Amino acid sequence: MFAIISDIHSNLEALTTVLADIENRGIKTIHCLGDVVGYGANPAECLDLVIAKTQTAVLGNHDYAVLFEPTNFNYGAELASHWTRRQLELEGNQTKCDKRWGYLGALELRENLTVKLDGHKVCVDFVHASPRKPINEYVFPDDVYTAPGKINALFEKIKHVCFIGHTHLPGVFLDDPDFYTPEELGGSYPIIPDEKAIINVGSVGQPRDRDNRASYAYVDGSELHFVRLDYDYEAAAKKIYDVAELENFEGDRLFEGK
Repeated sequence: MFAIISDIHSNLEALTTVLADIENRGIKTIHCLGDVVGYGANPAECLDLVIAKTQTAVLGNHDYAVLFEPTNFNYGAELASHWTRRQLELEGNQTKCDKRWGYLGALELRENLTVKLDGHKVCVDFVHASPRKPINEYVFPDDVYTAPGKINALFEKIKHVCFIGHTHLPGVFLDDPDFYTPEELGGSYPIIPDEKAIINVGSVGQPRDRDNRASYAYVDGSELHFVRLDYDYEAAAKKIYDVAELENFEGDRLFEGK
């Protein structure tokens, strides 16, 4: 069994809720698809938990922005990136500071693993955004209708299964091309040998599918399960409101999942 989390965005309340659920299910292995930081008010605490609890992680565009510079960000996201960098730089404990920056700086753009699912060897890719442009290409559900060539090109980049985040919209892309929401799938998807799939696990800390519950996924045997969890989004939002450098909108959106 393993869990996949993504797009935490400095939301400590959502992350601790998700990690507790993963532990309660007896899952020992966690893979993170990036964007640990950005938008929210607890970047250091979220980084510490991801460092401690995950086996692999990849670089997200917000992680990149804190390390280097925001690229093609809206004003609120850019403000949050600069504020996050200052918070990490102001850490009084040099050992903690060095560990966090060292961790972010060492993140790869993709992780590739071969895992056994019900006795079958499966090649699994972990990226933040897409298998073609791992850090910043958006793959939207509507692309199966408006840009089928794009979807086909993405599937040419994978051998079997690729897990992504970035859009904060959970669901499964198939190479027909087609897209299925977790609701349409009944909450789970059977990973079939030799069938390709690109699977978005949604966002832990900032869902955008009009469901404000934290989202993650886990694999048990050859079955992928989508999970949604209630968490204290009001507390997470209040922390954002209390920071003058963070836009209130980043807190507002937690209420509606948008």
